Amino acid sequence: MEAPRVVILRYDNGMKVAISLPDDLFESADALAETLGMSRSELYATAVAEHLAKHRDQEVTTRLNQVYADQSSGLAPELRQAQGRSLTADGW
Repeated sequence: MEAPRVVILRYDNGMKVAISLPDDLFESADALAETLGMSRSELYATAVAEHLAKHRDQEVTTRLNQVYADQSSGLAPELRQAQGRSLTADGW
């Protein structure tokens, strides 16, 4: 008598998502995934992660701009004078 087969389903702590894409975008992404030697899921996950990082960087820049909006970006007069004295007259 043969022992029963045990099937263990494995999930990689990921969420399955269904999305709709135009055919040409899907085909281009599929070809790129194949060229890069990665799965479609890996390509889409990488693309989303890169997009999120880009927007996170923009968010940080926006916040910093808000923090420094009321700050003068010019040099203090004393520093400007010291900088002027440090320049030589040998024509830049």
